[in-house]
Amino acid sequence: VQLVESGGGLVQSGGSLRLSCVARGMITSVFNSGPANWYRQAPGKQREFVASITNERSINYADAVRGRFTVSRDNSKKTVYLQMNSLEPDDTGVYYCNINTWVTDYWGQGSQVTVSS
Repeated sequence: VQLVESGGGLVQSGGSLRLSCVARGMITSVFNSGPANWYRQAPGKQREFVASITNERSINYADAVRGRFTVSRDNSKKTVYLQMNSLEPDDTGVYYCNINTWVTDYWGQGSQVTVSS
């Protein structure tokens, strides 16, 4: 099983990016069994929570991104998304997707997001 992330890159302040995280090799019932989360880690800082979405579509956001980021999931595609709008330089970091399943926790390889001022 692999969580494969894509969609990161370099963007100017105020711009947008959309991250995707595909659960390859994971059976659908396992994917659906728990919440999917996004975390990020800025240079020299600890990894921090960004957003989460349960299978029932209960959603939570970190205060720093609420109103700018939108998390969603498509269970039929076993994919989680993070739409990031109005990006700021403080959003720069490596973004990781994480899925908590009844089997174990799975983590993506990380996707670099760089926001220039």
